[in-house]
Amino acid sequence: MEHSPESRLEATVAIVVAVALTAVLPNRVANHPRWVVDVVAVLLAVVLLLATRGRTEPHRGLRVTGLVLTGILTVANLAAGARLVVDLARGQGIQTPATLLLTGGAIWLTNVIVFGLWYWELDRGGRWGRATTTHEDGGHDFLFPQWTVDPPFGDPEWEPSFVDYLYVSFTNATAFSPTDTLPLSRWAKMAMMVQSALSIVIVVLVVARAVNILH
Repeated sequence: MEHSPESRLEATVAIVVAVALTAVLPNRVANHPRWVVDVVAVLLAVVLLLATRGRTEPHRGLRVTGLVLTGILTVANLAAGARLVVDLARGQGIQTPATLLLTGGAIWLTNVIVFGLWYWELDRGGRWGRATTTHEDGGHDFLFPQWTVDPPFGDPEWEPSFVDYLYVSFTNATAFSPTDTLPLSRWAKMAMMVQSALSIVIVVLVVARAVNILH
Protein backbone atom coordinates (compact mmCIF):
# COMPACT_ATOMS: atom_id res chain seq x y z
CA MET A 1 0.00 0.00 0.00
CA GLU A 2 1.39 3.37 -1.02
CA HIS A 3 1.28 6.34 1.35
CA SER A 4 2.95 9.70 1.75
CA PRO A 5 6.66 9.50 2.58
CA GLU A 6 7.75 10.48 6.05
CA SER A 7 8.60 14.13 6.68
CA ARG A 8 12.28 15.02 7.07
CA LEU A 9 11.50 17.31 10.01
CA GLU A 10 12.64 14.91 12.74
CA ALA A 11 15.83 14.09 10.85
CA THR A 12 16.49 17.80 10.27
CA VAL A 13 16.19 18.53 13.99
CA ALA A 14 18.66 15.72 14.70
CA ILE A 15 21.08 17.12 12.12
CA VAL A 16 20.91 20.57 13.73
CA VAL A 17 21.64 18.97 17.12
CA ALA A 18 24.63 17.13 15.62
CA VAL A 19 25.94 20.38 14.14
CA ALA A 20 25.53 22.11 17.51
CA LEU A 21 27.50 19.32 19.19
CA THR A 22 30.38 19.62 16.73
CA ALA A 23 30.36 23.40 17.15
CA VAL A 24 31.21 23.14 20.86
CA LEU A 25 34.16 20.76 20.43
CA PRO A 26 37.55 22.09 21.60
CA ASN A 27 39.79 23.46 18.84
CA ARG A 28 42.24 20.61 19.29
CA VAL A 29 39.78 17.97 18.06
CA ALA A 30 37.41 20.10 15.97
CA ASN A 31 37.51 20.22 12.17
CA HIS A 32 38.97 23.35 10.59
CA PRO A 33 37.82 25.74 9.31
CA ARG A 34 35.19 25.19 11.98
CA TRP A 35 32.32 26.82 10.13
CA VAL A 36 32.55 24.87 6.86
CA VAL A 37 30.92 21.59 7.90
CA ASP A 38 28.37 23.38 10.09
CA VAL A 39 27.20 25.74 7.35
CA VAL A 40 27.14 23.09 4.62
CA ALA A 41 25.27 20.58 6.79
CA VAL A 42 22.61 23.02 7.96
CA LEU A 43 22.17 24.44 4.45
CA LEU A 44 21.71 21.00 2.89
CA ALA A 45 19.37 19.93 5.68
CA VAL A 46 17.13 22.97 5.21
CA VAL A 47 17.15 22.61 1.42
CA LEU A 48 16.15 18.95 1.70
CA LEU A 49 13.40 19.76 4.21
CA LEU A 50 11.89 22.42 1.96
CA ALA A 51 12.38 20.51 -1.30
CA THR A 52 10.74 17.32 -0.01
CA ARG A 53 7.84 19.03 1.72
CA GLY A 54 4.62 17.97 0.03
CA ARG A 55 6.46 16.01 -2.68
CA THR A 56 4.72 12.75 -3.56
CA GLU A 57 7.18 11.43 -6.14
CA PRO A 58 10.76 10.27 -5.47
CA HIS A 59 13.62 12.41 -6.74
CA ARG A 60 17.04 10.84 -7.29
CA GLY A 61 18.89 14.10 -6.77
CA LEU A 62 17.27 14.69 -3.38
CA ARG A 63 18.03 11.14 -2.28
CA VAL A 64 21.68 11.49 -3.28
CA THR A 65 21.85 14.84 -1.48
CA GLY A 66 20.52 13.23 1.70
CA LEU A 67 23.15 10.50 1.53
CA VAL A 68 25.90 13.05 0.85
CA LEU A 69 24.79 15.09 3.85
CA THR A 70 24.92 12.03 6.10
CA GLY A 71 28.33 11.18 4.66
CA ILE A 72 29.66 14.66 5.44
CA LEU A 73 28.51 14.42 9.04
CA THR A 74 30.01 10.94 9.31
CA VAL A 75 33.44 11.94 8.01
CA ALA A 76 33.53 15.07 10.15
CA ASN A 77 32.67 13.17 13.33
CA LEU A 78 35.08 10.34 12.55
CA ALA A 79 37.87 12.88 12.04
CA ALA A 80 37.11 14.58 15.37
CA GLY A 81 36.89 11.22 17.11
CA ALA A 82 40.19 10.08 15.60
CA ARG A 83 41.97 13.21 16.87
CA LEU A 84 40.56 12.63 20.35
CA VAL A 85 41.57 8.96 20.36
CA VAL A 86 45.12 9.77 19.19
CA ASP A 87 45.47 12.36 21.95
CA LEU A 88 44.18 9.90 24.52
CA ALA A 89 46.54 7.17 23.34
CA ARG A 90 49.48 9.56 23.59
CA GLY A 91 48.38 10.99 26.94
CA GLN A 92 48.18 14.44 25.41
CA GLY A 93 45.47 16.98 24.66
CA ILE A 94 42.63 17.82 27.02
CA GLN A 95 43.74 17.67 30.65
CA THR A 96 40.50 18.66 32.39
CA PRO A 97 38.27 15.68 33.25
CA ALA A 98 35.02 17.62 32.81
CA THR A 99 36.05 18.97 29.41
CA LEU A 100 37.27 15.52 28.34
CA LEU A 101 34.00 13.86 29.32
CA LEU A 102 31.93 16.55 27.59
CA THR A 103 34.03 16.27 24.44
CA GLY A 104 33.80 12.50 24.37
CA GLY A 105 30.07 12.71 25.09
CA ALA A 106 29.51 15.14 22.22
CA ILE A 107 31.37 12.89 19.76
CA TRP A 108 29.55 9.80 21.06
CA LEU A 109 26.11 11.43 20.77
CA THR A 110 26.90 12.75 17.30
CA ASN A 111 27.88 9.21 16.39
CA VAL A 112 24.45 8.01 17.56
CA ILE A 113 22.70 10.62 15.40
CA VAL A 114 24.86 9.86 12.35
CA PHE A 115 24.22 6.12 12.46
CA GLY A 116 20.53 6.76 13.10
CA LEU A 117 20.51 8.80 9.88
CA TRP A 118 22.22 5.99 7.97
CA TYR A 119 19.73 3.41 9.19
CA TRP A 120 16.84 5.73 8.31
CA GLU A 121 18.22 6.65 4.88
CA LEU A 122 19.02 3.08 3.78
CA ASP A 123 16.49 0.73 5.35
CA ARG A 124 14.18 -0.66 2.62
CA GLY A 125 15.26 2.06 0.20
CA GLY A 126 14.82 4.99 2.57
CA ARG A 127 11.72 7.08 3.19
CA TRP A 128 10.56 6.78 -0.45
CA GLY A 129 11.02 3.02 -0.54
CA ARG A 130 9.12 2.55 2.72
CA ALA A 131 6.30 4.77 1.42
CA THR A 132 5.64 2.48 -1.56
CA THR A 133 5.96 -0.89 0.21
CA THR A 134 4.97 -2.60 3.43
CA HIS A 135 7.07 -4.81 5.66
CA GLU A 136 5.20 -7.79 4.24
CA ASP A 137 6.77 -7.11 0.83
CA GLY A 138 10.16 -8.14 2.17
CA GLY A 139 13.49 -6.42 1.63
CA HIS A 140 13.91 -5.67 5.32
CA ASP A 141 17.18 -4.44 6.71
CA PHE A 142 15.81 -4.31 10.26
CA LEU A 143 13.17 -6.38 12.04
CA PHE A 144 11.19 -4.25 14.49
CA PRO A 145 9.30 -5.85 17.42
CA GLN A 146 5.96 -4.35 16.31
CA TRP A 147 5.95 -6.87 13.46
CA THR A 148 6.71 -9.91 15.59
CA VAL A 149 4.09 -9.76 18.35
CA ASP A 150 0.33 -10.05 18.26
CA PRO A 151 -2.10 -7.15 18.88
CA PRO A 152 -2.66 -5.14 20.96
CA PHE A 153 1.11 -4.88 21.49
CA GLY A 154 2.00 -5.45 17.85
CA ASP A 155 0.69 -3.79 14.71
CA PRO A 156 1.27 -5.43 11.30
CA GLU A 157 0.59 -2.11 9.54
CA TRP A 158 3.05 -0.15 11.68
CA GLU A 159 5.95 1.58 9.92
CA PRO A 160 9.11 2.98 11.55
CA SER A 161 9.94 6.69 11.60
CA PHE A 162 13.26 8.45 12.15
CA VAL A 163 12.83 8.32 15.93
CA ASP A 164 12.68 4.52 15.76
CA TYR A 165 15.98 4.36 13.89
CA LEU A 166 17.52 6.85 16.31
CA TYR A 167 16.42 4.57 19.15
CA VAL A 168 18.03 1.59 17.42
CA SER A 169 21.25 3.57 17.07
CA PHE A 170 21.19 4.71 20.71
CA THR A 171 20.57 1.26 22.16
CA ASN A 172 23.26 -0.25 19.93
CA ALA A 173 25.75 2.39 21.11
CA THR A 174 24.94 1.82 24.79
CA ALA A 175 24.53 -1.96 24.85
CA PHE A 176 27.21 -2.57 22.18
CA SER A 177 24.77 -4.99 20.55
CA PRO A 178 21.24 -5.10 19.10
CA THR A 179 18.42 -4.94 21.63
CA ASP A 180 14.79 -5.27 20.53
CA THR A 181 15.40 -4.55 16.83
CA LEU A 182 17.46 -7.03 14.83
CA PRO A 183 19.62 -6.29 11.78
CA LEU A 184 18.79 -8.62 8.89
CA SER A 185 20.88 -7.50 5.93
CA ARG A 186 24.66 -7.75 5.84
CA TRP A 187 25.18 -3.99 5.53
CA ALA A 188 22.99 -3.40 8.60
CA LYS A 189 24.95 -5.97 10.61
CA MET A 190 28.26 -4.43 9.56
CA ALA A 191 27.05 -0.89 10.29
CA MET A 192 25.91 -1.87 13.77
CA MET A 193 29.19 -3.69 14.37
CA VAL A 194 31.20 -0.62 13.37
CA GLN A 195 29.03 1.65 15.50
CA SER A 196 29.45 -0.61 18.54
CA ALA A 197 33.22 -0.72 18.05
CA LEU A 198 33.45 3.07 17.81
CA SER A 199 31.31 3.49 20.92
CA ILE A 200 33.47 1.08 22.90
CA VAL A 201 36.67 2.87 21.91
CA ILE A 202 35.34 6.31 22.78
CA VAL A 203 33.73 5.30 26.07
CA VAL A 204 36.62 3.18 27.34
CA LEU A 205 39.40 5.58 26.41
CA VAL A 206 37.61 8.74 27.56
CA VAL A 207 36.57 7.30 30.92
CA ALA A 208 39.99 5.73 31.51
CA ARG A 209 41.78 8.98 30.72
CA ALA A 210 39.42 11.01 32.89
CA VAL A 211 39.96 8.66 35.83
CA ASN A 212 43.73 8.78 35.28
CA ILE A 213 43.72 12.59 35.35
CA LEU A 214 41.69 12.62 38.57
CA HIS A 215 44.29 10.35 40.20
